[in-house]
Amino acid sequence: MKYIQTDKAPSAIGPYSQAVVANGMVYTSGQIALTPKGIMLEADVKIQTKQVLENLKEVLLEAGSSMELVVKTTIFIDSMDDFAVINKIYEEAFGSHKPARATVAVKTLPKNALVEIDAVALVERL
Repeated sequence: MKYIQTDKAPSAIGPYSQAVVANGMVYTSGQIALTPKGIMLEADVKIQTKQVLENLKEVLLEAGSSMELVVKTTIFIDSMDDFAVINKIYEEAFGSHKPARATVAVKTLPKNALVEIDAVALVERL
């Protein structure tokens, strides 16, 4: 098992890793709209979703993976009213790649984020 840490994404805000690599797979922790310096972005779902996906991409790259190798994601959102907006930005980030996915509306997210995404992906290089 290998713990992943990159300065190109925000540090974990609790007792967990940005991601863990095990048996050829990477399991990312949920990413919210913190910048790599730990600053929470404004409460705009478009801005937050773009930052979340950028954070996810950087964690995957550090783990030896990529967005194209993602097998499954889980999206947590604080309002299903934002589903269409998040879905459009998500589709832009993944392009023609279509990992399996679950989307769940929750009451609150860490730091009052509007969206959080985690992923499971194949590791290209160990």
